[in-house]
Order: sequence, then C-alpha cells, then structure tokens
Amino acid sequence: MITLAAANIDALEHLVGVQFDDPALLARAVAHRSWCGENGEVESNERLEFLGDSVLGLVVTHYVYEHFPHLPEGDLSEVRAGVVNSRVLAEVAVALGLGEHLLLGKGEDSAGGRHKQSILADAVEAVIAAVYIDAGYGAAREFVLRSLAERIAEIAAGQGGRDAKTRLQELSAQHGFGRPRYVVRDDGPDHAKHFYATVYLGDEAYGEGEGRSKKQAEQGAALIAWSRLSGGGHDAGAT
Repeated sequence: MITLAAANIDALEHLVGVQFDDPALLARAVAHRSWCGENGEVESNERLEFLGDSVLGLVVTHYVYEHFPHLPEGDLSEVRAGVVNSRVLAEVAVALGLGEHLLLGKGEDSAGGRHKQSILADAVEAVIAAVYIDAGYGAAREFVLRSLAERIAEIAAGQGGRDAKTRLQELSAQHGFGRPRYVVRDDGPDHAKHFYATVYLGDEAYGEGEGRSKKQAEQGAALIAWSRLSGGGHDAGAT
C-alpha cells in the first residue's frame, strides 16, 4: 500500500475535482514504476493507465459521435485521434500541474521525468481510471471533458465541424433567442496572435472558445453554446 503521505492527496483531489472515497487509488495513479522500485511497491500506475486509456477513448468517441452528427466516420476518427494522444495528454497534465505531484524514483526525477511527455500522459490516463473506479463513469467523463472539450472543438472546426455556428444559429432561433452575437478579443504579437471568443444568446454568455484564428475561436464558442443549449450540460461561459 502506497503511503498516502507520499502523495499530496488534498492537492491532487483539488486538481482532479473529485473527492475520493479511496484516496489510495489516486496515490497509485501518480506512482511511477521508478518510485515503486525504490520504495518496495509491487504495483505502479501502469495497470490504471491501461484501464484509463480505454475509458478516455470511450468518453471522447461518444462525445464526438453525439456532438458532430454530420461528420462522417473518417472525420470523427481524425477528431478523436487529435486529442487521444500522448502530446495532448501531456499538455493536459501540464495545465493541471500534475507533474509536481508525480511519485518518481530519484534517478527518473533527476533526469527530468516530471516533464517527460510519456510519463505525464500515462499519469493522466491513470488518474482517469482512478476516477472511474472510485466515482464512476459520469465523474470520469466530466473530468475528461473538462480537460479536453475545448481542444475537441478546435480540432473539429478544422475537420468538417465548420457548421457549429450554423447549427447554433438554427437552435438559437428555435429557442427564441434570435441571432447569436460573438465578441472576440486577441492578444500576442501580430505573428502569433491568440483569439478568444464569447458567444451571447440574448444578454447571456453561453460559451467561450479560443484558438489561433478568429474563426477557430468562434467555432469553439459556438460548439460549447450549442452543447449547452441542446442539453449537453455545459454551464454558461464554460470552456
């Protein structure tokens, strides 16, 4: 059994957004095999990573299938592959600050293991599995989409999902809101600008998006708003 004091459980639960009934699961999720080898532990986070990979794939596959009804199978596969990969998962880990909480052996730690893409990605998948086992599929799905929904929107906007604004406009009219209104801002130098969009239905902000172009940011905002308006469960202004 991993000594819970070795992992800052309170901080990890805050990052993940789930209070665990079995905190040992979360401690296991951040335990790299190098740490286990040095501390006499039999099991690292590798088995959890194996399960988390499948849970992640199911969540993302279901989400893109449900939210992009007009995309053919090939484009759906491209959207999924664009987020279910080590690079994106490592970026999620960095955004969460997960690296500083990893349990690594001294050698791996000194070799920069907290910044290695493969280690970070595996840890995210292990955390997904820990949430799934402890709190169920719904909690795991919420964690995954909180981390990836915006990225999915950006990728979909370049993979045939360009009708997100059209679909939002149609749904907005059905609900009596009229035409969606987009407010866009940008920052950064001219050669590397980043855009942020907020879409309003009436006077209420229904979604936010960001991207490397105004169109991409607006598409992301439209997808979030469309998902919320159609019962997808997003809060206003969610990203």
